[in-house]
This record gives sequence, C-alpha cells and structure tokens, in this order.
Amino acid sequence: MKYVYQFSVILLISALGELLKYLIPLPIPASIYGLVLMLAALMTGVIKLKKVEAASDFLLEIMPIAFIPGGVALLTAWDSLKNMLVPALVITIVTTVFVICVTGTVTQLMIKGGKKNG
Repeated sequence: MKYVYQFSVILLISALGELLKYLIPLPIPASIYGLVLMLAALMTGVIKLKKVEAASDFLLEIMPIAFIPGGVALLTAWDSLKNMLVPALVITIVTTVFVICVTGTVTQLMIKGGKKNG
C-alpha cells in the first residue's frame, strides 16, 4: 500500500505539471513544471522525502529500460539516419563539451562563492 500512495503522490505532481503546461503559455515541457513543483514541495517540506523515496528509487532503477524503445527505433531507422551521422556526431560532441565547460565553470564559481560566505 505504501508504494501505491507514493506513486500517487508522484502522479499527482506530474498531473499538476501537465495542468501548468496548459495554463501557462510558455514553451516549457510539462515534465519540467512537474520537476520544479516536486523540488519546491520537497524543499518547503510540503512533501517529506520519506513519502516518495521508495517509489522514486524504483523509478530510477528501471529508468534504463525506458531507453530501449528509443534505441531500437534508432536501429530500425539506420538507413534514414546514416546520411546525417557526421553532422549529428559533430553536434553531439560540441554540445557535450560546451555543457561540461559551463557546468565546470558554474560549479567553480559556486564553490568560490561558498568559501567567501562560509
């Protein structure tokens, strides 16, 4: 029964994210609204971590299974995708390096800011 309750809480937050997606005319996915709502609820104590932890752990454990259909779709669409392989690889590598650099820079700035305040 504990898992049903925890999944229900997560589902409710997801549904609220979907509702916000339709109410707020911004190009933000409903899942992002749901994540922000869950973060706010956890940080304010409206939802205690213990109330969703077991279901969340389960969802994280099965997450790799969710990528199987996408991988199979890529394999079945290989004939269409092989013409775009080089541009896709270049874009993937450039954006990955960019994200790593930005994340590292922001992390260093936060660490330096924390040392000044602490």
